[in-house]
Amino acid sequence: MEPPAGNGASLFKVALTAGAGATIEWYDFFVYGTAAALVFPKIFFAADLPPLVAQLAAFSTFAVGFVARPFGGVVFGHFGDLFGRKRALLVALLSMGLATTAIGFLPTYQDAGFVSPLLLLALRFIQGIAVGGQWGGAALMAIESAPQGRSGYYGSFVQIGVPLGVVLSNMVFFLMVTAFPRDTFDAWGWRVPFILSIALVFVGIYIQTRLEESVEFEKATRSQASAPEGRRKSPVLQVLIHHPRKIVLAGGAFIASNTCFYAAITYAVSYGDTVLHLSRGALLACVVAASVVMVPGLLFFGALSDRWGRSTLFMAGAALTGLWSFAFFPLLETLSYPAVLAALTVELVCLSVMYGPQAALFAELFPVEVRYSGASLGYQLGAVIGGGCAPIVATALFAKYASTLPISVFLFGVCFISLTCTYFLTRAVKPSSTSLGS
Repeated sequence: MEPPAGNGASLFKVALTAGAGATIEWYDFFVYGTAAALVFPKIFFAADLPPLVAQLAAFSTFAVGFVARPFGGVVFGHFGDLFGRKRALLVALLSMGLATTAIGFLPTYQDAGFVSPLLLLALRFIQGIAVGGQWGGAALMAIESAPQGRSGYYGSFVQIGVPLGVVLSNMVFFLMVTAFPRDTFDAWGWRVPFILSIALVFVGIYIQTRLEESVEFEKATRSQASAPEGRRKSPVLQVLIHHPRKIVLAGGAFIASNTCFYAAITYAVSYGDTVLHLSRGALLACVVAASVVMVPGLLFFGALSDRWGRSTLFMAGAALTGLWSFAFFPLLETLSYPAVLAALTVELVCLSVMYGPQAALFAELFPVEVRYSGASLGYQLGAVIGGGCAPIVATALFAKYASTLPISVFLFGVCFISLTCTYFLTRAVKPSSTSLGS
């Protein structure tokens, strides 16, 4: 395959702008998670519900976004493979921004009764569909324009959208929590981070309209111009028919990264706030600081995977994360903020060993004609099984056993599943098919 056109500066611009778009998208998605941990149990559900039931209900609406993500992968993957990564990515970004802004204007349960949580569920579902389509488009825009042997590095620029989205969302919440008394924050201060998303919609439009279509997709489109009937076949059906094992194993490989990540940034905040009675502001500051450290970690391990191989690093990350799960909660329970910061930082660095190379790993599994669909389905399958359930399972385990040890065992188990799936996934890929970007 010919090397991608363009110079290093233009390729770097593609990676940066794709990563910026991903940051905006993830900001919107994570704002919901923080609010679900801190305020949604009180304002979107009946006041006479027991606190545990209300918290589980709030986390259940959080999980709806993950249930919707595979639908987003199907819809946006189909159109992204047929009509281009850029168009699908822009629509996903706009859908997310508008849905997030609308949440900031929702009536509370006291004002609208059961209609309030129903509207919340509907908008969360739209968020899930949007983010389900965003990742594949952003990742492929960067990877399919990358020079030979640099797919891991350029793909990691999209991956840093996750910690930067966490930083941005938590910084806004941190400002709200520290600027207003708790009653004021619970009354209306929580709405500000959601309403601010309308500004990010316009920033996203500016960024995404300046991205060029991926080099590899355009080349594939030109090569098939003489056989347009082939382009009209459903990419989703094609990838499900010809690559089902890869999709399932990719989903299994992603379970650990997603489960442990949301256990750290969502459940740990709720646990620290409601059980350990740590300062909300300090907890959010620790999450922000750990996420900042994660950014260079993702870039480093993405680049390292170009030399050492994706699967080697991915399995090492799963093993390290599983072992750290047994130290994570004991450090939180010391009630020492340096220990809390250490717990979160090491956790996110361990996750970076997996998440940094992941975009390139998943992209290399599928041919360009069905790559958006295949990579998105694998990613979102792992997301719905892992991340959406993590806060609910952790909350239920602690409620039953009054201990965080069962939660650590649960996290270790999902890491073992991911390590095993990655091992078999590498054997499902032919060596000749792993030269994406070459």
